[in-house]
Amino acid sequence: MGRRLRLDNPRLMSLTTSGIAPRTGSRALRDAVELLSSMRFAISLLTLICIASVIGTVVKQNEPFNNYVNQFGPFWAEVFGHVGLYTVYSAWWFLLILAFLVTSTSLCIARNTPKILAELRSYKEGVREQALKSFHHKAEGTLAETPGATLERVNQLLISQGWQARAQVRDHGTMVAARKGMANKIGYLAAHSAIVLICLGGLFDGDLVVRAQMLLLGKTPFTGGGLISDVPAQHRLSVSNPTFRGNLLVSEGGRAGVAILNMSDGVVLQDLPFDVELKRFIVDYYDTGMPKLFASQIVIHDHDTGAKTEATVKVNEPVFHRGIAIYQSSFDDGGSKLQLRALPMAAGGQPFTLDGTVGGSTELRTDNDQSKLTLEFTGLRVINVENMGSAGAADASSTDVRKVDLTSSLNKHLGSGAKGGDKHLKNVGPSLSYKLRDAAGQAREFNNYMAPVDLDGQRVLLAGVRETPGEPFRYLRIPVDDTGGIDGWYRLHQALKNPELRDKAVRRYAAQSTPADKPEMAEQLRVTAARALGLFAGAEIPRTAAGTPAAESGGLQALSDFVEGSVPEADRNRISEVLLRILNGSLFELAQITRESAGLPPLKADEATSRFMTQAVLSLSDAAFYPAPVMIQLAGFDQVQASVFQMARAPGKKLVYLGAVLLIIGVFAMLYIRERRLWVWLAPADGGGTKLQAALSTTRRTLDVDAEFSQLRTALLALPPKDTPA
Repeated sequence: MGRRLRLDNPRLMSLTTSGIAPRTGSRALRDAVELLSSMRFAISLLTLICIASVIGTVVKQNEPFNNYVNQFGPFWAEVFGHVGLYTVYSAWWFLLILAFLVTSTSLCIARNTPKILAELRSYKEGVREQALKSFHHKAEGTLAETPGATLERVNQLLISQGWQARAQVRDHGTMVAARKGMANKIGYLAAHSAIVLICLGGLFDGDLVVRAQMLLLGKTPFTGGGLISDVPAQHRLSVSNPTFRGNLLVSEGGRAGVAILNMSDGVVLQDLPFDVELKRFIVDYYDTGMPKLFASQIVIHDHDTGAKTEATVKVNEPVFHRGIAIYQSSFDDGGSKLQLRALPMAAGGQPFTLDGTVGGSTELRTDNDQSKLTLEFTGLRVINVENMGSAGAADASSTDVRKVDLTSSLNKHLGSGAKGGDKHLKNVGPSLSYKLRDAAGQAREFNNYMAPVDLDGQRVLLAGVRETPGEPFRYLRIPVDDTGGIDGWYRLHQALKNPELRDKAVRRYAAQSTPADKPEMAEQLRVTAARALGLFAGAEIPRTAAGTPAAESGGLQALSDFVEGSVPEADRNRISEVLLRILNGSLFELAQITRESAGLPPLKADEATSRFMTQAVLSLSDAAFYPAPVMIQLAGFDQVQASVFQMARAPGKKLVYLGAVLLIIGVFAMLYIRERRLWVWLAPADGGGTKLQAALSTTRRTLDVDAEFSQLRTALLALPPKDTPA
């Protein structure tokens, strides 16, 4: 039967973590139960859950695998994927930890509940009077009252102060046992039960039930593409699925009734008992461009009854139908129609138009149909709020490319479209995002604005590009001409690749720049201008200081490589300035030639022309490194919006809510309610009167307990307040 518990030991008043040990079974079973129900084991599990939650917060969950490859590299992306770091909350090891936590907490409750119930029923009136002297809080005195009168006064005193008391009459006296704050032990049970309920609710509302159905019913994740209606039945869950959480995308004017559940190895389709029709999607923005209101006006079409129910879904204001919650999750493009203009960047290319749909793709052929590219339309943003504040630099009118130090290394050929410095937010209009994918499957992402923006006093069109999703866009700043478009820049770009036009421009420049009294300088100036313009156009590859061909050709970088490889260091600054003056003059004449060919009047020698040519030189230099054979310009669009709903059937949330309430009650009871037990021994005194002994036991010694016992001592011994010890 084990050891006999001594109720007169004050140390037994606190609750232990061991509880009641199993009396049957093998030694290994008893050790396993002891381990699983121990506090150290539970704390270790909670620590592991906290670490896993941190990982799930830091590492974005359920992202495309390519994003993880770009972030961590192929090797570690594969390792982390096998471990399940991309789906932490549905990983087998995380669910196993939760299962162990539920088991541990349940065993702890099962072992300690009988003891707690026994404690709640017991007054411990069997404590011996001699044991009262071993308590920290104790009092002793002799009263003039008779034992009967003292007993009556003590009972009234304890009842008035909220104590529950019971008296045990003995041969030589009476033991009064009182208790207070027993809800502390109920708090222990409530807090531990809350952990079990919350974990069970989380497990039930997670994908554990879905995976169990897939295992038992032969369902498998779907990894292909195509229409939802064409997905086979083995990838679909039934309407009676008790718990799920998926996404539903509905375009304006359309309807859908199949939610998509993302799994680590694909998707599973969840058939709904109704269709959701999106009549109108409403979105409102802050001045910063961040959305402040999502709202969807929907019509729910019930499959069984045929009833139509109109409702409005807002963020944090879901709509419920047949036990399924419809949450406003986000918004997307519903297949907007695009009118596009393509600008080939190769020599001899001519602009052409094409149409597209967001989410669709088309094929492009470049380089005389030798290279095939796939143009994928990924997104349309109608509103783009950017910081157009001053960056502290001078405006474009004071910028002179002749002052560019060509001896410096040009590490970035394309710059950021955003501005630093003073904050000035402005809507710069629509933008188009697309990808160009080659035959090998490699793709670059582009983001081009439809309307020009003002940067440092110059109106430019921004054409962005990035190699990977993890890096920011770098923007080519293309100056607009007098008509507000980029035709002037594009004509200049194409003429720069034409050797005949370059030669014509060089000859014009040499003829106009040669002094009348020095006609012999014309040929030398022509040769120098041809060299500068040829290097800038990428028609000539310069050599570096080491005598090897430069790795990159074209733009200001080519002139820099030429100067470093051919000019002594002492003369580089002077030669750089001369070359840039010649380059500017030659490009100006080239621009005049393109306008003549287009039947346009020549450029005026004014400030506007100066700003245009300055930015044109810089953008043409950057265009030499533009990593695409064609640039796509957004000419027009017909927007079609779509709303993304989260469809959730979560019966486990009731368990979670109940667990949350119990957890609040339990924590409050354990932290703010103190269990106290009081014993008062009354015995006849020699010579008459009553001998009184009192002792107080508590789970936590605090200053409040000391003050409470001091008041009890004063009241029990009928002492005047001034004699009450501090």
